[in-house]
Amino acid sequence: MRRRSSFSSMAEINITSLVDVTLCLLIIFMLTAPYIQGGVEVNLPEAETRSTIVKEGPVISITNNRQVFFKENTASLEALPSLLAEYADQKETIPVYLRCDEEVPYGFVLKVMAAIEREGFLNLSLVADQPVGEG
Repeated sequence: MRRRSSFSSMAEINITSLVDVTLCLLIIFMLTAPYIQGGVEVNLPEAETRSTIVKEGPVISITNNRQVFFKENTASLEALPSLLAEYADQKETIPVYLRCDEEVPYGFVLKVMAAIEREGFLNLSLVADQPVGEG
């Protein structure tokens, strides 16, 4: 004679701990995402501008010692045309964002802007920090 087990198998899986871990990871990513924004440290000037970027495009950064970065890689002023060549088919529509340290002389910024516009990119946007409102 066979004895039936007094224990029945559990058909449901308890996912409470999985949900807890997932929510913790979500909170961690939400808190750290703003700090991972860009790899090049630039002290942007403050100006009242639109707060959202409408369309993604290449980012060119200039540090306070006049070092030029394309995306997050070091580049020279002469190399910008070849780096922008991959976007040549979209140059009428894609925006190019220029992030520049506030200590960089206007003449050098103008040279970079001229190099970008010589390649036919019509939508050049300067990036600035939003001023911190008082109280």
